[in-house]
Amino acid sequence: MSKIEWTDETWNPVTGCTRVSAGCKNCYAERMARRLAGRCGYLEAPNHFDVTLHPDRLSQPFHWIKPRRIFVCSMGDLFHPAISAEYIVDLYETMTFLKRHTFIVLTKRPERIASVLYGQEGNWYLGGGDYIPNIWLGVTAENQQAADERIPLLLQIPGAVRFVSVEPMLGRVDIESYLWAVGASTAGPWRFPSGRVVHTGGIGGQMISSTPASELHWVICGAESGSGARPMDEDWVRSLRDQCVSADVPFFYKQRIDGGKKISMPELDGEVWDQMPMGR
Repeated sequence: MSKIEWTDETWNPVTGCTRVSAGCKNCYAERMARRLAGRCGYLEAPNHFDVTLHPDRLSQPFHWIKPRRIFVCSMGDLFHPAISAEYIVDLYETMTFLKRHTFIVLTKRPERIASVLYGQEGNWYLGGGDYIPNIWLGVTAENQQAADERIPLLLQIPGAVRFVSVEPMLGRVDIESYLWAVGASTAGPWRFPSGRVVHTGGIGGQMISSTPASELHWVICGAESGSGARPMDEDWVRSLRDQCVSADVPFFYKQRIDGGKKISMPELDGEVWDQMPMGR
């Protein structure tokens, strides 16, 4: 079982990554790979965190009989450019078949999703706007810049659940405009909260119709932990929580740091915020 608060299990058919933004500075996965160098499928140092495929692990979720929420590639990034589209499609085939599980995919590279799942790179695997109902797809947005770069790309992708992980939270993040589907009518602008509208849009050169509205379905946040952790102001968390409450979007406050100690599932204003996008 996983120690990550919002998942039941981790599955790592890929390990290793390269740094791409500010959130990667104190990467927990890189620290763990350093400790395990030469063992558990990790290469010897100094290449311990090189992107490495583990095809022998593709069948692992078949052995989990009880339905689980499974975090995919907790020790890497599934959409890293070093991972072939063919290998990603193989993973998607496994996830599609195992409908009893919910697979949670989190990436810092949403710019590649469309070309792999809906474009020529992946041989139009999900061409036509299809999505897999038991796969949740999210992006990391550690600060406002990352949010504004990655969330719009995520919102082009059809999905049962699209989410954002603001962890490590390095500053105040305003995502209000992404939590609501925004449009226009002859009567003027309109806004509907999560899940109440559908839209038509284009992706990967094809038109998509009757897909979920262009908004987010879940938000996670938490402080950075470990050696050299950068501080988080709980007012940033409060602001993000209030944005989610206003838009009726589930909010999950994962962790804070108190005197150098990690506090899992802390209270915020007297309440534990552990909401999940259930029913999607």
